[in-house]
Amino acid sequence: SLTLLDTNLPAEAETELRSFITKRLTKGALFDGMGNVASVGLSIPEYKVGCYYCRFQHENLLEMATLESDVSAPEYVVCFLGGSEKEDTFRLELDKYIQSLKINLDLAQKTLETYVNPYLRSWFENAVCPIQRVVQLFQEKLAFLLHAALSYTPVEVKNADERTEKDISRFLAAASLQGLVQEGTMTSLCIAMTEEQHKSMVVDCSGPQPQLHNAGSNKFCEDWMHAFVNGAEGGNPFLFRQILENFKLKAIQDINNLKRFIRQAEMNHYALFKCYMFLKNCGSGDILLKIVKVEHAEMPEARNVVTVLEEFMRE
Repeated sequence: SLTLLDTNLPAEAETELRSFITKRLTKGALFDGMGNVASVGLSIPEYKVGCYYCRFQHENLLEMATLESDVSAPEYVVCFLGGSEKEDTFRLELDKYIQSLKINLDLAQKTLETYVNPYLRSWFENAVCPIQRVVQLFQEKLAFLLHAALSYTPVEVKNADERTEKDISRFLAAASLQGLVQEGTMTSLCIAMTEEQHKSMVVDCSGPQPQLHNAGSNKFCEDWMHAFVNGAEGGNPFLFRQILENFKLKAIQDINNLKRFIRQAEMNHYALFKCYMFLKNCGSGDILLKIVKVEHAEMPEARNVVTVLEEFMRE
């Protein structure tokens, strides 16, 4: 059975939502800490809305239940409703948002009113809007932030309020290729970038516009920056997220193309020239070369190709 803890839905719509969640629970379709997004028909408003829903258990209560086998830890389901199923593009962010609630949840009435209720009500502002706010804050300087995310350059934020610092951190996490390239490659790149001369990029937010130090960019990131800035006129956070996903998809396609050319270049000098021309024209040759250098470190033939390409690019 479901007991209502908090909602800002009208009673009729809340009953319909409860019925929807009960059916999902009965089917065993909710996994702990992993959210889902579905379309739900509610009478108010009179159209289908996108619903993100996630089941979880409070960690401290779960430990108590493990110690006392006859006690079962209570479970909770959180639902966030939006205008469409576009919440799916922010599912990972919303999962993290629930994770923070899971750690800090205390059902004492005082905490429910002072922490849990405000936390639940600010889900859209805190989990969905950070990318949009970063685009509006950085404008043309966004190219440097995209370059840092793509190249795993550490970013240090100074003189910023807590929300701005979190927004920048969330943007970098969303723009990086984490989970899309091999974990070992990512770790090696992080170490390599930290050891480089310029070390971390510094973002100083003491003025109305952020000032950047030790920042790098390339044509690829500058082109995508324009896509973000042009999209800012509509002010749609879901559009920004889609642009960010397309940005990462194109970067991955370029990495895979370069890897294919390198495999061919191990046996073919013309393919080596194709590698060079691709790096020269793709707009992000500086970053791609670093990524493949790390990935091919243990492959002698490929490593030789990368060394020759580095020399060509320097010249």
